[in-house]
Amino acid sequence: MEETETRAFLSNEQHPEEEEEPQLPRSMVMSLYLGYFLARWGARTWEFSVALYMIYLWPNSLFLTAMYGAVESGSTAIFGPIVGQMIDGMSYVKVLRLWLVTQNLSFIVAGGSVIALLLVPDLKSQNFPVFATLVVLTNLSGAIGVLSTLAGTILIERDWVVVMSEGHSPAVLTRMNSVVRGIDLSSKLLSPVITGLIISFVSLEASAVTFAAWATITVWIEYWLFISVYNGVPAILQSDERRCLRLSSQTDIASQYYVPLLTDENTQSRSGNMRILERISESSFVGAWRNYLNQDIVLPGVALALLFFTVLSFGTLMTATLEWKGIPTYIIGIGRGISAGVGLTATVVYPLLLSRLSPLRTGLWSFWSQWTCLLVCVGSIWVEKEKIASYMLMAGVAASRLGLWMFDLAVIQQMQDLVPESDRCVVGGVQNSLQAALDLMANLLGIIVSNPKDFWILTLISFATVSLAGVLYTVHLYRIRKHLFHLEKIPLLNNFFIRNRST
Repeated sequence: MEETETRAFLSNEQHPEEEEEPQLPRSMVMSLYLGYFLARWGARTWEFSVALYMIYLWPNSLFLTAMYGAVESGSTAIFGPIVGQMIDGMSYVKVLRLWLVTQNLSFIVAGGSVIALLLVPDLKSQNFPVFATLVVLTNLSGAIGVLSTLAGTILIERDWVVVMSEGHSPAVLTRMNSVVRGIDLSSKLLSPVITGLIISFVSLEASAVTFAAWATITVWIEYWLFISVYNGVPAILQSDERRCLRLSSQTDIASQYYVPLLTDENTQSRSGNMRILERISESSFVGAWRNYLNQDIVLPGVALALLFFTVLSFGTLMTATLEWKGIPTYIIGIGRGISAGVGLTATVVYPLLLSRLSPLRTGLWSFWSQWTCLLVCVGSIWVEKEKIASYMLMAGVAASRLGLWMFDLAVIQQMQDLVPESDRCVVGGVQNSLQAALDLMANLLGIIVSNPKDFWILTLISFATVSLAGVLYTVHLYRIRKHLFHLEKIPLLNNFFIRNRST
């Protein structure tokens, strides 16, 4: 097992003689990238805007913002593994339709609810039941939209990219991973800037109308682009055929054992409690988690998930806090854009590092570089001038994005290398569920510590969690490699190692 893992991790450090290999159809690759960009733009726009809507509806409190985050991350935590198994049990075309229709329809409803709330500023005091109903509708539709976005993320990032790169050199998968991550970060960079400008120089209502209109128009373009990729890439069609055959064989096996199971006298005589336990253990949720925990990449996955238990990102809580502190909306948008721009450089730096290091060791260096940058955020707690402290917080978060996204890419590539094809969607669903569960915990902390003045408490807790993630990943690397650093490669220590070996 250890030799297999080592070969997988070192595959990017070996450079055999290049052989001619089939080229991916450029038009299909560009269609994939463009469709994914349109889908991610809508999701990233909502992610940025919802915090501003909530802090506007309930000023001087993070309660509504944290509540929305709790609903969103809670739904993903609960249903994430089930989404992964649903994707694994459906054809690609069905997944595309479910993803795109549900995501965009949910965002249209969420946008409409926000417009209704913003058009009547005094609705909370005039008619609180209607206000509460619209807030609940916004939370639920937004959460469903994000949950359906998860289906698309798993399909494209964890499945189609891997399938399209099969039969090519490892560099192709690395390049496609970097481009897909770059698309996501480009959306994260540009959409907040444009949304912030609309809010600052037009109105909040205009931003909500623009968001709903975007979801209405782009759903048709996205489906056309993705279905073109499906029909134009033979590897995806072949993978879908294998998936359908696997599903039909599983159905046949289940039907063979179904009747004996019902007529078995021992089964009928079991107590009700035993039956309940059996159903729970055989449920898709428990089965998905069991599958995940049996994978070799469980520790890197947990380390990555722990990074979601944080407010040290341009997420809803930090965005709402900066707004409360008087930082202009367009400045927050630009700061978020700069943060995404720094993260975007990770898609360029990561392949360069991977040409010299394995994904495992690239993850180590990436993680501790982002941890170092977050020290600036911790230091901002003790700065008395609030504006300076806010800008230090933004700068520390932005600088840490380079290491964060390189670490994310490293862990994803390890999953792609080590998780079998039949388990990719399930493992991806559980991974996203775990990340959402920890994001939920961060939002619950935001509900408990809802006063923006106490944001420093959330900062310290977040930094401690990030540190724990670093320890877990470092332990995993040491368990695989039996060492952390190649000390003999340091010039000052090289002679020392040579002298010891000679004696």
